[in-house]
Amino acid sequence: MSQPQEPHRPLFPFGNPFRMLSPKGSQLSPRLLSLLNTFEEALAARLQKLNPKDKGDVLSLTWMKLAMESLCETHTVIKTLITELELPVTEWDEKWIDVYLDITVKLLDICIAFSSELSRLNQGHLFLQCAMHKLESNTSDKLVRACSSLDSWRQHIGSKNPRLENCKSILESLVDSLTLPKVKNSAKGKVLMRAMYGVKVQTVFVCSVFAAAFSVNSKDLIDLDVPNTILWAQAYSDLQTTVNEEIRDVFSRRKFTFLKELDDVETVVKNLYPMIQDGMEPTEVEAFHSSFSDLGRRAEKLSQVLDFLAKEVDGFFKIVLSGRDALLCNLRVSDTVADPFRGNNGEQVIG
Repeated sequence: MSQPQEPHRPLFPFGNPFRMLSPKGSQLSPRLLSLLNTFEEALAARLQKLNPKDKGDVLSLTWMKLAMESLCETHTVIKTLITELELPVTEWDEKWIDVYLDITVKLLDICIAFSSELSRLNQGHLFLQCAMHKLESNTSDKLVRACSSLDSWRQHIGSKNPRLENCKSILESLVDSLTLPKVKNSAKGKVLMRAMYGVKVQTVFVCSVFAAAFSVNSKDLIDLDVPNTILWAQAYSDLQTTVNEEIRDVFSRRKFTFLKELDDVETVVKNLYPMIQDGMEPTEVEAFHSSFSDLGRRAEKLSQVLDFLAKEVDGFFKIVLSGRDALLCNLRVSDTVADPFRGNNGEQVIG
């Protein structure tokens, strides 16, 4: 499953995205500046919290759950900011709307791919349960079938999910969307676009890490150079360096899988397999029972964290979908208000 290590290649081809926040044009009032600073300080804190103290925790399913929780929080907070800015959809530039709708449909697609992979990985638990059931009996026939179940688990976990193949192109299109639309004569619009930049950067980072973890392909990792003029730039740079460097290092070792909880199960399977395949010596009975119990505990933990992470991905999907639906609903309402003499089918009503 492992792929050759890819070189570090920063992606920021579009120059400084904050030219629109220069002194020219609309100035930020103390209130707007306070809203922006509060948003960016909170984002910096979330990014710092994601930076693991132990590199070994990188890309455990537990860490991935925290990353998705953090991303959900950021997407929720941006909705609150829009409300606090008192910037209704009717005042949005058409380009902002087009960019938002395009990004959200891509995020929905990538969520579906991630959910598919988590479901596939969790299906492997059935093979482990079957093996455990067979191992409870010490007959030669049951041991042979237990070996078969463990083989099936390894083959299942090592197989590729075709739904992940489009993640790379989706991520590249999200990187392209980091270019901020020009904002003219709207201080509120400038605050929104700068805050949206932070949301998009964190989204690209988390999604690229997930894509790399699931596809076991370092080509899905994306390195972004964030301008150091923003409050969360250092926190993001530190996080990206820690996580991406550790992922590339793990890939270089060509492990069976570099998701920690999966690797923990594989380690036990690797130790247990020779005992049940070749038959146990009297001196191996204690080691067998220890490995058998260990496999049960680790398999159960793996299933639980996969369920927890799947719920977080589903939660992110719902946040993105609800935001998209709310925007479309507001657009329909604004269109109706703008032209009250049109019927439900869009035809003009004649009094």
